[in-house]
Amino acid sequence: MPDSRPRRPDDNAPDSADAATTDPAPALVLSGARLVDGRAVDVRLSGSRIEAVGTAGSLTARGPRIDLRGYLLLPAPAEPHAHGDTALTADGDGPGPASHRAEDIQRRATEAALLQLGHGATALRAHVRIGDVQGLAALEAVLQARRALRGLADLTAVAVPRLLTGVAGAEGLALLRDAVKMGAAVVGGCPDLDPDPTGYTAAVLEVAAEHGCPVDLHTDGDDPARLARLAAMAGGLRPGVTLGPCAGLAHLPLETAGRAADQLAAAGITVVCLPQGGCTGSERRTTPPVRLLRSAGVRVAAGSGALRDTANPVGRGDPLEAAYLLASQHGLRAEQAYAMVSTTARAALGLPDVRVEAGFPAELLAVRGERLSAALSLAYSRIVIHRGRVVARTSAVREYCDSEPDPAAGPDLPRQGRPDSGSGPGS
Repeated sequence: MPDSRPRRPDDNAPDSADAATTDPAPALVLSGARLVDGRAVDVRLSGSRIEAVGTAGSLTARGPRIDLRGYLLLPAPAEPHAHGDTALTADGDGPGPASHRAEDIQRRATEAALLQLGHGATALRAHVRIGDVQGLAALEAVLQARRALRGLADLTAVAVPRLLTGVAGAEGLALLRDAVKMGAAVVGGCPDLDPDPTGYTAAVLEVAAEHGCPVDLHTDGDDPARLARLAAMAGGLRPGVTLGPCAGLAHLPLETAGRAADQLAAAGITVVCLPQGGCTGSERRTTPPVRLLRSAGVRVAAGSGALRDTANPVGRGDPLEAAYLLASQHGLRAEQAYAMVSTTARAALGLPDVRVEAGFPAELLAVRGERLSAALSLAYSRIVIHRGRVVARTSAVREYCDSEPDPAAGPDLPRQGRPDSGSGPGS
C-alpha cells in the first residue's frame, strides 16, 4: 500500500480568509435590485445573513451600498458535481500528460473553484479519486484547496475509490475509511466499475453509516435491476444518497425508466444530471429524462461535471449554462431550471435553503437583466455574494462600431446602458 496515512488539515489554524469572515463588518445594502417576481427592492445584509428586505429606496445604509438597478437578484447557485483533481488538465501543464504532483492538483483545484465562483457557485462538491499509486495525495491536495478558499467559497470533497470488493478491493476499503478520517465529507464511488457493483454499494453505505456521511455515487443508470437494488439498499439512509449522472436512464424504454424513477423517489435518492456534458468515468454525454424524474417525485439537481479535462475539454463549469440547457432542450420553465442549479443543488449538498428574505443566508447572485429567462440567455455581468460580502465580480461591456446617424434610416443603433444616468457596478 502506498504511504496514505490520513492527515486531517488543521481546521483551527488561522488564515486570512477566516479572519475576514469573523471580523465584524458594517451592513451592506444592495439597492434597487429586481426580484424574480418583478419587485424592485433594497436588501440589507448583516454578517452572513439577510437582515432586511424592503421596497427600493426604503432601507438606509449603515455601511457600504451597491447600486443593483438593472440587475436580477437570485439565490446563489451551488455546484453538486465537480472534479477538482482532474479539472483544467485537458491541455496539461506542459509537454506530456498533466502533472499529478500534489501542489499542481491543489493549484488546479483552487483555480477551477474560483472559475466556478466567478460564475456564481458559492458552494461546490468535488469528487476526488483515491487509490492506485496516488493513494490519498489528490484528496489531500483538494482539502488544502478547500482551506485556501475559505471566505470565498465552500468546497467539500467526495472520496471516490476504484475497487471495494474482493482481494483487490481490501486496500480501497481501507483507503476509503482513511479518507473520511482525513476530511472527506462525503463517501462516493463508481459501482459500475467494480466486478461486484452490489457489493461495492454495500461497502460504501457501510462506511457512510459508520461515519454519518452522505453518499454520492457515479452510475450510468442503464441497468434497471441494479438501480432497483441500489434504491432498496439506500432507502431512508441519512443524511442522504445522491446518484449521477444517470445518463443511461434516457436510453431505457419509457415504462422501464418510469419504474426506476418511482423506485428512486420512494428511496429518497437525489439525482444530479450534467446538462453540459459528461465527466470522468462516464461514457454517455446525454442527460437523463429530467421531466420524467421530476414528475415521479425525484429531487433532481444539475451540475457541471468535467471542467476542461479529457472528458470535456471545453467544459465551462457555469451553472447558468446548465440551467439554460435544461430550459432550452428539456422544456423546463426558466424558474424550474434555475432552481435545479440553486435551491435543489444546495439541498443535495445538505445546505440550508436560500431565499431573498430576511433571516436567510446571504448567498446571492446578481445578474444583469430584468427577467430570469433573459438572464439565462445573456448572463454576462455578475456579482457574487458569499456570507454577506462580495467575493467576485464579472462586468461585460458590448460596444458597436460608431456610425453616422442617417435620419432617413430610422432610429440610431441601440447602445448598451441604462435609460437613467445612475452609475452601477458594471455593464
